[in-house]
Amino acid sequence: MIVLFGGQSAEHDVSCVSAVSVLRALDPEKYVVQGIGITKDGLWVESAAAAAIHAGNAIGELRAEGAPIERAEALAFTSDSGPAEPGLLPIVLPILHGPFGEDGTVQGLLELAGVPFVGSGVLGSAVAMDKSVAKELFRSAGLPQAKWLARASWDVGDPAAMVSFTREVGAQLGWPVFVKPANLGSSVGVSKVAGPDEFARALTTAFGYDDWIIVEEAIRGREIEFALLGNECPEVSVAGEVVPGHEFHDYEDKYLEDSARHIIPAALPADARSEGQQLAIAAYRALRCEGMARVDFFFDDGSTGGDGRGWVVNEVNTIPGFTPMSMYPKLWAATGVSYPQLIDRLVALAASRHERRSGRVGRARGLRAAD
Repeated sequence: MIVLFGGQSAEHDVSCVSAVSVLRALDPEKYVVQGIGITKDGLWVESAAAAAIHAGNAIGELRAEGAPIERAEALAFTSDSGPAEPGLLPIVLPILHGPFGEDGTVQGLLELAGVPFVGSGVLGSAVAMDKSVAKELFRSAGLPQAKWLARASWDVGDPAAMVSFTREVGAQLGWPVFVKPANLGSSVGVSKVAGPDEFARALTTAFGYDDWIIVEEAIRGREIEFALLGNECPEVSVAGEVVPGHEFHDYEDKYLEDSARHIIPAALPADARSEGQQLAIAAYRALRCEGMARVDFFFDDGSTGGDGRGWVVNEVNTIPGFTPMSMYPKLWAATGVSYPQLIDRLVALAASRHERRSGRVGRARGLRAAD
């Protein structure tokens, strides 16, 4: 197995911490592991620390080490005993958060290389990463979501356009709002904006990470998350609630201060919990997800000052965090799937999808040859 970690996004450090947790959970009796790190400059390097952590001989942050290697060489899996058996492909576990890892780019490389990998394919990864496109698909699927607007940096580049957009936000969404980069995660670049005087600064922050941003109305609801697992017939976990330690669940709250509280299972009426689980599956399918995802909601039952609108889909994360404090493995543990079992099932799902897709590609090649 190849554990691919690091990456070029602002979530590089989170990826490294997640990789440590995954490596410690892999059964050394079952898996031969090769760790490949992607530096912030985009170089692929072999990580000697990965094998050590997998064997239980090291702790601390995982780093990419050594001289750069070619991508094709990295995917030609070898072990201490030499090359893999003929015909035996590695399975890649991408623990890459954000652009250049979670957005379909690495998935496309792996598809071209014919290597099975854990998680969603190119399309599911790309549309889930781009929040504006995901929201359009949610709308097409009839899923409940917050009011929102999307803009490209070139659409609001002059003062008149900025003034016009600010007025549009106030008229259509009201204040406060959240401003987010369209293609990022872990709450990086996200700002809560109380009024128009703070809006331009928040846009500048978000545009520092992406050409497109989204602006969402602020929902007064509880933050509820579900974990999903599966390809054609996804399973859904129990509900978990995030109680932020800050005004909202930002990057520091998630990863640096550990100030947020996780309540698992979340206290929900049975009918509301069931409805949320069905909506989570619908969101997963709307974005063509496979393997795994975490679906995040707001649940406005009126207890937090909202209007009692019920479930509101927030976003889908196709490579959720695997750190010790991450919700995805915690939710499955509470559902009865341990961390090592979760990894095993993800690997099995990757192999199953690869076998299915390989058969289809083979038939298509046969048809072209016949032509």
